[in-house]
Amino acid sequence: MRLLLSFLFFTALANAEPVAIPKVNPSEPLPANLFVQLAKAVNPAVVNVFTTYLPRQHGLGGAGRDPYLEFFEQFMGPQQYGPATPQQSLGSGFIIREDGLIVTNNHVIDRADVIKVQISENPKDSYDAKLVGRDARTDIALIKIDAKKKLPYVKLGSSSEVQVGEWVAAFGNPYGYGHSMTKGIISAVGREIDELNLFPFMQTDASINPGNSGGPLVNTQGQVIGVNTAIDARAQGIGFVIPIDNVKSILPQLEKNGGVARGFIGVDLSENDIDEDSANVLNLKNSDGALILRVMPHSPAEKAGVKPYDLVTGFGDSKISSVRDLRKSVANASVGAKVAMKVIRDGKPKTLSVQVGGSPEMKEMKLAATQGSAEVGQRAPFNLGFVLGDYSAAVGQHFGLARLAQPRPVVLSVDPGSEAARTGLAPGDVILDINRNSVSKARDALHAFKNGTTNILRILKEDRVVLISLRAQ
Repeated sequence: MRLLLSFLFFTALANAEPVAIPKVNPSEPLPANLFVQLAKAVNPAVVNVFTTYLPRQHGLGGAGRDPYLEFFEQFMGPQQYGPATPQQSLGSGFIIREDGLIVTNNHVIDRADVIKVQISENPKDSYDAKLVGRDARTDIALIKIDAKKKLPYVKLGSSSEVQVGEWVAAFGNPYGYGHSMTKGIISAVGREIDELNLFPFMQTDASINPGNSGGPLVNTQGQVIGVNTAIDARAQGIGFVIPIDNVKSILPQLEKNGGVARGFIGVDLSENDIDEDSANVLNLKNSDGALILRVMPHSPAEKAGVKPYDLVTGFGDSKISSVRDLRKSVANASVGAKVAMKVIRDGKPKTLSVQVGGSPEMKEMKLAATQGSAEVGQRAPFNLGFVLGDYSAAVGQHFGLARLAQPRPVVLSVDPGSEAARTGLAPGDVILDINRNSVSKARDALHAFKNGTTNILRILKEDRVVLISLRAQ
């Protein structure tokens, strides 16, 4: 199913007095003031999330161009250079703990250099937010602010017994119309849209528009039962919501580890399920299963003896009838568990024992956290807001860098909201020189910065060389 999606965004009030919500009896008419009370109870815990992202590939051209750039363009062709223009977006979230822990959508904060949260209508009532954890596969992220006070928060309910026809309310900032609330019903549950989310969605006809993403969908008791995430732009009244039970299941990992560890076996699968003609060519009696096209080197699958053209028909206790079945079964498997995987190879059934590994995404997050620590890198002086390290094979592999002809320092991490983030410095940038002085080690680079002035950095950013100005003060 192909959806034209508009991803959504969201906002909040700051009154913190507890509000009594009328009890709802399904056999009686709704209380006249029910939604009035819901608005008073929920809005104080809803927040605006403002993000700024600086495009990574930029530089300076014109007179006096660096000969290195001209040499580079002989191989890469003419490049577009010019001042980077910050890109801004508006999203939403909701406070789930009085210390400022906030749930939002991953796509709201994706690639953000600066994350700010506004907790009331007053623009001065805003705070820098720290990214605590994120999970692209479920589109959930945790961010945190330090407001130096206890904040109002919403109660998380349960989505396990939500029924079609239940009244719900969605809160948000559609098209910039702040603190809007819409009401409707649950239209469907268990919507499987694999290209969007690991979890089945709930569907609602409560109006959700661009501006609502990351905000809560609540029941008649004011409890959050889902996170507003996407819409089908072809129609009106078709919005998709991540069930709160699924969100709650990953929150501890997001807060503790910064991400979610999922099962991984290291195979590429056919994008489409097998049809009868293909099954005949491959000597398969039926087309039910997931066809393996590639086995990654040194992966759990390779160690277990999995081969290309194996048709997976079972994984642990789960029957595998499609590519979707295998992806979900692997993702839900416990990391480190040994699982019996049934395959059809050359027309014959075979059972292999696969020890499930951790997802590469999780490994990368852990490596990034390690590389950003003082044990591996060195923090730049003058509150510039980044950590620098020496180039190594491991660092190069992590950031996907080509092998350098000579040693150069590499940016390991950048603090959100810092001077470095605002000017476009990013993890993986290779520093060639600072103030026209060549540098080969991190310590040399850190000593080259001058306080109280603008420092000019010539860096290798992905496939081009750019100039960045950093003001130290």
